[in-house]
Amino acid sequence: MSATLLRTVRRVGAFGAPSDVLVVDGRVSAIAPAGTLDPLDTDTHTGTDTEVVEAEGAWLGPGLRDHHVHLDQWALMRRRIDVTDCGSAEETADRLAAAARTGRPDRVLVGHGYRDGLWPRPARRELLDQAAPGLPVVVVSADLHAVWCNEVALAHFGAVLGRALPAGTDGVLREQDAFDVTGALSRVPDDQLDASVADAVEAAAARGVTGVVDLEMDADIDRWVRRIHAGTDGLRIASGVYPARLDEAVRRGLRTGDVVDGTRGLLTVGPFKVITDGSLGTRTAATADGEGVLTWAPEDLVPLLRRAVDAGLVPAVHAIGDRAVTLALDALETVGSRGSIEHAQLLAVPDVERFARLGVVASVQPEHAMDDRDIADHHWAGRTDRAFPFAALERAGAAMVLGSDAPVAPLDPWVSMAAAVGRDRDGREPWHPEQRMSALAAWRGSTDGRVSVTVGDVADLVLVPTDPLTASSATLRAMPVLGTAIAGRWTHRDL
Repeated sequence: MSATLLRTVRRVGAFGAPSDVLVVDGRVSAIAPAGTLDPLDTDTHTGTDTEVVEAEGAWLGPGLRDHHVHLDQWALMRRRIDVTDCGSAEETADRLAAAARTGRPDRVLVGHGYRDGLWPRPARRELLDQAAPGLPVVVVSADLHAVWCNEVALAHFGAVLGRALPAGTDGVLREQDAFDVTGALSRVPDDQLDASVADAVEAAAARGVTGVVDLEMDADIDRWVRRIHAGTDGLRIASGVYPARLDEAVRRGLRTGDVVDGTRGLLTVGPFKVITDGSLGTRTAATADGEGVLTWAPEDLVPLLRRAVDAGLVPAVHAIGDRAVTLALDALETVGSRGSIEHAQLLAVPDVERFARLGVVASVQPEHAMDDRDIADHHWAGRTDRAFPFAALERAGAAMVLGSDAPVAPLDPWVSMAAAVGRDRDGREPWHPEQRMSALAAWRGSTDGRVSVTVGDVADLVLVPTDPLTASSATLRAMPVLGTAIAGRWTHRDL
């Protein structure tokens, strides 16, 4: 047996009274007033050597969960050229040209994070042609729904994918064509990708994360089995299923929530992910005024969801624009499934109440509101009072879970919570502060639904110096993490 005694902690949501918390064999075994638990007390545990950790009044909570990530893309992005702060096509091309001059790339020069919604002039293919003559150059948009390519890259990836890529003079591919190129970019040797993912898992654990819902587009449960066996075991993973793998999932009998054998309980089958529209940043979100694109017609979406639900898979439907959200809720209601709407960035007023009535979870990424506030004000002018409507959903009684959509935003639940409760960043005035989420809802949405640590819980834990329920948005955004544990096993420790 293994045991850890955390001395003098204050539990989030439990009135902050100092306590001792004992963890035995991966579960919270006892909680008592500070100074009263004896590590040698055999009535509490069976004579096991107990590690005593002096927490000195730090705050203990359930481990944090990011409910929407693309972990392979996040891992790869961390090794690409960051262009998120570039304010124009020219500045972006200049940064890539500077990287090319260093001799950094060996096959493809890849940038990540461009946001062109407010650029003074649009992307042009020749800018990337000039940035690195003769070398394939690809810049992935911040929202992953577009890639900007030079002529060499279009020819290269057209050959890889076996078809001509329909880019115009701007060199930009959108939606499925963009997903296909980013998928091809992700096909690196297993050992290289796994090493990058291992680094990303370690970084997530250092921010208090104990679990993620991995919605990688080329998701493969067997890939995660391999990684866990190799020692990448710092997170619990719920691995999603996309339509391209639905037949395989049905054949294998994969059901949402099932634990995958041989993974020590760290890997479960995630939801069934369907993308029904585009994004705000790429201007492809399907809105009620006819803008954007629908990637699944309603008459096709319903039978697809019904087949997945009948097989035991819970739907997670990507819908950003208000038209897409309405149609997604319609489809879930028709199928009779709860599931989740992923993103839900622009809602028709009647649909706010429908989330609660249908029992559909709003899976939201609050930092997107901070990244895209200016783009929303421009492209969704006159409608932003119902964009990212966290308070309205909370008042309606809808369940909300928080995520990052990493690499679209950082895989850091403290950033998500800060954006949810403050709707502010970078010293700017809050954006639509009337839609702030309560601290309690943000905290609950960033865990597995628990607020506090109680006896009998699996000891997935986070330890921080400040009460997250009373912290300002600025404090949340920079929250130090003193410790993270999965089933009582430290995955990060700084105390």
